[in-house]
Order: sequence, then C-alpha cells, then structure tokens
Amino acid sequence: MASASRLSRAVTAMGEAEVDALLVGPGADLRWLVGFDPPPLERLTLLVVRADGQHTLIVPELERQLAVDAGLPEEVALVSHGESEDPVQRVRAALDTAVAGRLAVGDRLWSQFTLALQAALPDAGWTLASRVLAGLRQIKDDDEIDALRRAGAAIDRVHQRLPRLLAPGRTESEVARDVADAIIAEGHDDVRFVIVGSGPNGASPHHQHGDRALGPGDAVVADIGGSLDGYCSDCTRNYVVGHAPAGYDDTYAALLEAQRAAVDAIKPGATAGEIDAAARDRLAQAGLAERFIHRTGHGIGLAEHEPPWIMADSDQRLEPGMAFSVEPGVYLPGRFGARIEDIVVVTSDGCERLNTTDRQAAMVT
Repeated sequence: MASASRLSRAVTAMGEAEVDALLVGPGADLRWLVGFDPPPLERLTLLVVRADGQHTLIVPELERQLAVDAGLPEEVALVSHGESEDPVQRVRAALDTAVAGRLAVGDRLWSQFTLALQAALPDAGWTLASRVLAGLRQIKDDDEIDALRRAGAAIDRVHQRLPRLLAPGRTESEVARDVADAIIAEGHDDVRFVIVGSGPNGASPHHQHGDRALGPGDAVVADIGGSLDGYCSDCTRNYVVGHAPAGYDDTYAALLEAQRAAVDAIKPGATAGEIDAAARDRLAQAGLAERFIHRTGHGIGLAEHEPPWIMADSDQRLEPGMAFSVEPGVYLPGRFGARIEDIVVVTSDGCERLNTTDRQAAMVT
C-alpha cells in the first residue's frame, strides 16, 4: 500500500516541522513509507528521507534482494553495506548537506544505532520522527480501512470459535495455543498476541497465559490479535465457565454500558479525552472508577499500538479515518477482571465498529 505520495506527504510534513531529514529503521513507519518490512536485527537498515526529495534506503548486503523484491518507490536509491563496512558512513553520505541539520529519528530505532548516529553526526539537532509521521499515519486511507475491516472480521471468527476451546480442566496455555492456531486458520498472516486470563488472572490486564486450569465459576478475559496484509486486529471478549462469580453480572453490565457510551461519543471534533471520560464516568457511577486502571484506547494500523491515544485529559481532536480501540476494563484483584474491546474507525458523523461479535459474556459449560 506504500506509494510515492506517502513520501511526498512526509516531505511536506517535514517542512512544517522544520526537519531536514528522517532516519527511519525497521518497523511500521518504514513499511508505511516504502513498503519494506525487514527484520529488526543487529545490522543497520535505515531509510533516509530528505527534505529536498533525495531519499536513500541503506540495507545490509545480504538483505539487498529483499529490498528489491519489495518494489521500492522509484525516487528511493538503494545502497547496501557489507559485513566489514561501517553503515553509518553510508548514512552520512546519504544525508550530504543535512549532516548538520535537524534530524528526526525513528521512535523505535534501536539505541545502539541512534547513539552511533549521534556520535557520527555531532553537529546535528535531533527530534523524534513521530513529530512528522504520527499525524500522517493515524488518518487511514480507504485501502487501509479495508485492510483493518478484513483483520477485524478474521479475529471475530476466532472469537466465535473460542467457547469450544474453554473446556473446564484445560489450562490457559493450552487454550492460547489453540487460539494462536485459529488466528492463522482464520486468515491472519501472523499472531501478534494471545491473552487468556482466567479467574484472578483476568484482573491483570496484560497477563498472557499460564498453567492455571479453568474451572467452574471462572470469568475468562480473551484479548487476541494478529495481522493480515500487515494491518492488525485486536479484540477482547469475555467468557464465563459454568456460572458467573459473585458480583460479576452487575460489574459486567456497568462495563458494557461504559463501552457503549464511549462508542456513542465518537464523532469528528470530539476529543480523545471526551471519549475516555464517557467510559470512565459510567464506571464511576457504578462505583468502579478505581478499578479502571488504563486508558480507554489506542490507535491501530500497521502497529498494534500507535496514535491516537484515547486517554484522560487528551485534547486531540478526532478526525475521519482515525482507527483505534475502545476497551474499558474493570479489574478486581484476587477475584476477576473483564474488558470489552472493539476497533472503530471515525466516520463523517460517528464511527464504524470493525468488530461485531456479541459483547455479552458468553457462558461455557
């Protein structure tokens, strides 16, 4: 989906940010800009985007063919470095007159490369590439939204399989392995994460999975995602084994209303903080405000977490094309947790939910 127009838009944004060059390593920014998705390894891969339109991709020699096969935009020169050569000198040459300018380095470029670049370019000023790229990447085009729809539909199909996997006596890890297989079987290219938190483990939002066996009275949080054509899915649903634990039904009803309120508040011009408040206020009315311990959502696209951040006090205005999660949660340590998560895309007058599976907690016998 990368195109020359993305590089042109980046150059325009660089001018607005008074940046002379972008230095972007492996990851979502690189894939978005030029369609190349190499592994982040110990050999330097770096895209140099210059404000004058002269761009260079610097790669290890052994990955040169990968870059050729990626079909780089024609205005990107390809330069490789051998095992015994210093790739930073290739960067200096690619920068040319920008070596003493203001450089924006990729937010997730490894520190070993960033420090080497700073040592070799002592006269440069430094900032983060997100100052240039975040505003571009968070507004999805039609192709990107279609990709997110396909990913959302694929992860919905996995959740439809999940009740059959949650038999009493099975461990979280056994369930997680089957879920990972289902993520691939339902059309994803890879598995990004699988969270299966049963009983008290569900009260830890980023619990992955372990050897705890599911039993009657367990609430289970299943937060799962993969990527399809590079674009990520992320959806959380909740399950109950046998019968709900004490207090679960009332807690879940409040959570369901909080998620609905947040989605209903989404429209162009609303702030991210207002969406967060819509969910948080409903939980406060139920006496659960202190049990909602994270932001309401995060952007999604080529990365599973990216701007915009749907969090308290954020004054960022929503715009059509923004895609993000809406995922309030309630966590009662030692007892259970619950989280309801959908991916949404802001439209001209509201939003489109990309996940459509039932949001009620499913009973498993």
